[in-house]
Amino acid sequence: MSAAGRDSRYDIVIAGGGMIGTTLALALLPLGLRVAVVEAVARRDPGQPSFDDRTTALSRSTQRMFEAMGLWQEILCASTPIKSIHVSDQGRFGFSHIDAEEQGVEALGYVVINRVLGNVLQSAMDNSDRVDLFCPARIVDVELTSGQATATLESGDGKQQALSSDLLVAADGANSTVRGMLGISAQKTQYRQRAIIGNMLVEKNMEHRAFERFTAQGPLAVLPMSADRAGFIWVVSEEDAERVLALGDDAFLSELQEEFGYRLGAFSNVGKRASYPLTLSKAARLTATRSVLVGNAAHGLHPVSAQGFNLGMRDIAALCDCIADSRGESNGVDTGDEQVLQRYADWRRSDQKKLVRFTDGLVRLFGSSSRSLRTLRNVGMLGFDLIPGVRSLFAKHTMGLAGTLPRLSRGVSLK
Repeated sequence: MSAAGRDSRYDIVIAGGGMIGTTLALALLPLGLRVAVVEAVARRDPGQPSFDDRTTALSRSTQRMFEAMGLWQEILCASTPIKSIHVSDQGRFGFSHIDAEEQGVEALGYVVINRVLGNVLQSAMDNSDRVDLFCPARIVDVELTSGQATATLESGDGKQQALSSDLLVAADGANSTVRGMLGISAQKTQYRQRAIIGNMLVEKNMEHRAFERFTAQGPLAVLPMSADRAGFIWVVSEEDAERVLALGDDAFLSELQEEFGYRLGAFSNVGKRASYPLTLSKAARLTATRSVLVGNAAHGLHPVSAQGFNLGMRDIAALCDCIADSRGESNGVDTGDEQVLQRYADWRRSDQKKLVRFTDGLVRLFGSSSRSLRTLRNVGMLGFDLIPGVRSLFAKHTMGLAGTLPRLSRGVSLK
């Protein structure tokens, strides 16, 4: 709802109204908290990057979260299930296959268009009387004390307003400005690659299969959107990106086809293309006084294996668990108390480090021209299918079901 005329004191202020920030606000609703969301770019603005025509692969644990929040049926209607994943290395003899039936689930994950997911989330937030949206507005200053966090907002017309809260959450992306205001640095590694994204028609039925193909320049993912339409994420070198983006539709599809092969028949009717540079970012820490980082503000991953958004969703689930537990304690610990934030940081540290190592390791392993690493890739692909338990363990991590899961990630409501 609009924030006009409302009191400036909140339990939680969330910087960032993209998919992560909006989902966090909705996940907190059962706790009866007053929440403010601050977002710089209006939802329907062409410059809004969170709700565009890109596709996102939702993991099993993310699906469970949306189920627990009562939003899944709306999302499911516009989603395509992934029932198997085919992983291959261009020009190598090894390949691997993960199947939903083998893992005892109806789907390994679901593919949804960001714009559609955004509409569901925004509509739910618009219908809540406990979430105030400040948009367009940006946080220009932060003051942290032992008693409260104060964020100074500047609206589109230049007017400023101060919001105070027990907890300030930075959910404003990998280039988070609020993270810097909190005094938290981030280590960044440039991959010198760009992801080119879009969708196309495929000749053969996708049969709910997703493909991850490692090429000389980087990974190429093809995701099912319908029986005959697929989304793609094609990673190319920074040096070659400008040339590839400038290609006409037919020439572009020809090169994409050459990289992928003909498992899905001929490609045609490519849609609008977009691209973005790839960077690994890791925040030095996850908390400051009465403040915390979630999503890409805490960790920005390479898109290989589609883990970034789902990792951020597990941040949300863990933070909600910590806050819910604090409100149930007899000593009345508030949401921004140091012990609440420390528990969140301790809980998330292992999962975040594991995913950073996993995605970065894949990029470096499959991007290397070393003969010994090429041999390791071939052996690894074969061992993936032949060594007992390896495929199941990998699938569990891919579905976001490894480790100690918060309630929402297990599909348990906070109510």
